[in-house]
Amino acid sequence: MAKDKVRVLFLCTGNSCRSQMAEGWARALRGEVMEPYSAGIETHGLNPRAVQVMAEAGVDISRQQSKHVETLRDVALDYVVSVCGHADAHCPTFPGRVRRIHHAFDDPPKLAAGARTEAEMLAPYRRVRDEIRAFVETLPGALQEAGAHA
Repeated sequence: MAKDKVRVLFLCTGNSCRSQMAEGWARALRGEVMEPYSAGIETHGLNPRAVQVMAEAGVDISRQQSKHVETLRDVALDYVVSVCGHADAHCPTFPGRVRRIHHAFDDPPKLAAGARTEAEMLAPYRRVRDEIRAFVETLPGALQEAGAHA
């Protein structure tokens, strides 16, 4: 049945945080209609705070791995959703009729850089986690609509 699902790649710079959260939410909330993937232009490893805040929301992404976009070259994707400006600007081309959509989210590690407490550190991760969830809840319909206007 997987071939009937919409195949979506969430792409960011390092595949450590935002794209990982998006993959986790898509699998948890839309797994019946979507086959989600995540990758990066580079690989920075899985961000432990992203894992922590997703677990707080009931989604386990601890087994996901940071992947380079080239490792997914052979996947017949329907959509590539860049979740940061750098990935959007450096997105490679994909074979077939892949539709590219850009939907940026703030970078939690960058926002948390000046935090003095763990609570201050986790706040941007939680906010972005919730923003990504709200976006994923609109899928795949919002992708099809955006793709029609691209």
